[in-house]
Amino acid sequence: MPDPTSLPAAAGLAATPDAIVIGAGPGGLAAAAALRQHGVRPLVLERAEQLGASWRGHYDRLHLHTTRRLSALPGLRIPRAYGRWVGRDDVVRYLEQYAEHHSLDITTGITVDRVERGDAGWELPATGGRVLGSPVVVVATGFNHAPHIPDWPGRDTFPGELLHASSYRNAAPYAGRDVLVVGVGNTGAEIAVDLVEGGAGRVRLAVRTPPHIMRRSTAGWPAQASGILVRRLPPRLVDRVAPYIERMSVPDLSAYGLPRPENGLYARVLDGAIPVQDVGLIDAVQSRKVEPVAAVERFEGDQVHLADGSQAAPEVVIAATGYRRGLEGLVGHLGVLDGRGRPVAHGSRTPPGAPGLFFTGFTNPISGMFREMAIDAGRIARAASRISR
Repeated sequence: MPDPTSLPAAAGLAATPDAIVIGAGPGGLAAAAALRQHGVRPLVLERAEQLGASWRGHYDRLHLHTTRRLSALPGLRIPRAYGRWVGRDDVVRYLEQYAEHHSLDITTGITVDRVERGDAGWELPATGGRVLGSPVVVVATGFNHAPHIPDWPGRDTFPGELLHASSYRNAAPYAGRDVLVVGVGNTGAEIAVDLVEGGAGRVRLAVRTPPHIMRRSTAGWPAQASGILVRRLPPRLVDRVAPYIERMSVPDLSAYGLPRPENGLYARVLDGAIPVQDVGLIDAVQSRKVEPVAAVERFEGDQVHLADGSQAAPEVVIAATGYRRGLEGLVGHLGVLDGRGRPVAHGSRTPPGAPGLFFTGFTNPISGMFREMAIDAGRIARAASRISR
């Protein structure tokens, strides 16, 4: 079988597939494997030159915050040798092994800019003037598709280095420097800790909304397992119980500038913000090696003005300010997105008026994204097999 990470652009395009999967990340690969298991011939299209491109581009120290056992995709376990918390490079290796194990038909270097309705289902104008067609299309372009930096007033006047977290690899270039990390999600928290451990001169963490913080594991019990258990419970019940659990496992960091959040844990999850898994942030804040500060409001030259009226003059600003799904150009004209650019349906459900169009990997569940993409894959395959027959 050809190397699935570098198939030539012309590979896999001769025959008409039963389904087209857009994106060769974990969600797309899982969907393709499940489709094959249900007798559907999928073709996976990837705009990058290798599968798993998003994971290849993450910072060096990144590990899954979900356990190896609960993060496997359908049909292949993650090797035990990769450890309980699988690192970035091993995630990439696993995705390569997964594609080979399932003999997936993957074509790299192919960009699909738009999904159109066609006579026999869907048509996809692609790189090189090709128009591909299929009755089933699975959009799996990823939760972290388009890096987003807020349009802060005056940011163009900042003489220092301003970069998105997607461009951060490790702390080496920032040793001895004054760094402001903006955003206290999992990415911002972990980068701040990485900078401290890598010898940055000063690390501040700009916080707009205090996060819920959870230990990644308590007495061997992973936070993910708790997330799975409470997923089906009423959000109000979870929000009532969660504060007691947080107080037992996480110290109050209010004196250090990071107060406990006022809104409920599950209410935040439903709004798209999962809790921060502690990988050293608590100790770094308590030792004052990471200094929480107010949110960024604007830039004036080398001064960064914060929401509480204070100012900072960092040499480097790293914006851990999230991503946009980037689906508007691809499917926005089909009326399948909500007001925030998210698919109105995912998994086995297709949007109204768009039969055969599926989405996976566009939610950020408390139970673990890999786990939910694996579940979605089976559901999509069962629904798609009824359409393609």
